[in-house]
Amino acid sequence: MLTLQGSRDGRGGGIGRRNFLKIGGLSLGGLSLPQVLQAEAQAGAAAQQKSVIMIFLVGGASHIDMFDMKPDAPSEVRGQYKPIDTNVPGIQICDRLPKLAQVMDKLVLLRSLVGGTDHFAHVCLSGYPGPTGKNGSVDWPSFGSMVSKVQGPAKVGVPPFVSLTPQMTYPPWGLAGPPGFLGPAHAPFQPRRRGGDDVLLQDMTLDGMSLDRLSDRKALLSSFDRFRRSVDTSGVMEGMDTYTRNAFDVITSRKLVEALDLEREDPRVRARYGYGSSENVASGACRCMDHFLLARRLVEAGVRVVSLAFGHWDWHSDQYEYLKGDIPPFDQGFSALIEDLYERGLDQDVSVVAWGEMGRTPQINARAGRDHWPQVSTALLSGGGMTTGQVIGATDRLGEGAVDRPVHYQNVFSTFYHKMGINPHTTKVPYERFGQFERLHLLDERDPVPELL
Repeated sequence: MLTLQGSRDGRGGGIGRRNFLKIGGLSLGGLSLPQVLQAEAQAGAAAQQKSVIMIFLVGGASHIDMFDMKPDAPSEVRGQYKPIDTNVPGIQICDRLPKLAQVMDKLVLLRSLVGGTDHFAHVCLSGYPGPTGKNGSVDWPSFGSMVSKVQGPAKVGVPPFVSLTPQMTYPPWGLAGPPGFLGPAHAPFQPRRRGGDDVLLQDMTLDGMSLDRLSDRKALLSSFDRFRRSVDTSGVMEGMDTYTRNAFDVITSRKLVEALDLEREDPRVRARYGYGSSENVASGACRCMDHFLLARRLVEAGVRVVSLAFGHWDWHSDQYEYLKGDIPPFDQGFSALIEDLYERGLDQDVSVVAWGEMGRTPQINARAGRDHWPQVSTALLSGGGMTTGQVIGATDRLGEGAVDRPVHYQNVFSTFYHKMGINPHTTKVPYERFGQFERLHLLDERDPVPELL
């Protein structure tokens, strides 16, 4: 990560020149900060920022039990839950999702999602299964890394790609959004949580202060002020060009810190999202509704792509007992995010998707659980100026496969590229292989979903 340490030189004269040069050379979106600032100055005002929030339902949520219910199927298929009407006539979902049922007019229910993979988060981050590189590495860049490469930061001082995905004991789920062959310059910025509900920017310190207590504004702002004064009195600013001086201002700005500071949020809004827990569930992620709120605050601050992981949906036994802990917090947090985006007028500029890497077996097994089913699954989409209040696609009477309008993960990502102003048919990124450079398309399936445009 990043260390901004107000190190004293041997004479006690403030920050040293070497440390300052490290700050000026910090990369955002593949460019050093001075380069970013210079490019922005040359390009003029940027267009309206578009963003995407990607929510990974870890392990693959059961499509039949939640969004594609089969009430007329045999009991070993339809399960224990009942369908309820939503606020869109003719669309029904699980009775354990009452809050989402009331915002269905702001959602798209994609019931024919294909191209899933057996327990690998990367398909929900890029549209490609993994691993794809040598020795189990992930070679194909995630969507956020591609956007970082093609568009760079939307605002100076704010990274284009942020991942809130926690570390997990099962590594293929814990992928934050690997940059693949684009390299670490396009990896996501990762705030980490370490116990409790305090946000910690891992390995990020400022003048000797770790940012693990963002609620302590007085101490944090004093740290910024000390850091600025140490540089102002050191003389290293003399002779630096305009863009390098501006880069210093970016590093000591408060945009990202303030976006991650949930204490700044209206308490009524926080209560609406709920809080949940920062403790991981089994080998999956946490059920932390704060992450939904953080995602909204981050896109407002200028982040182009935010990814997060929620819960643990891989229940091979006693699933209805375990789903009592998964479904209610997801219902509350995700519905609050959708309502919040619309109320703030962000529904035209921020696209949202919630999905897992696969569905679950139509047949409930002997242990009262459902097993892996990559053949078909469901996605929930919203925002981005999409036509909402609709269902796309259908599965057969047992939910075994798509029989109408199969849509690949990559078609959804193509739609997101389109919403971001990136043409996946014409845009390519550089790739080095065997010492030779070539340019590759962002996707294999490059057609967006027409119903979403």
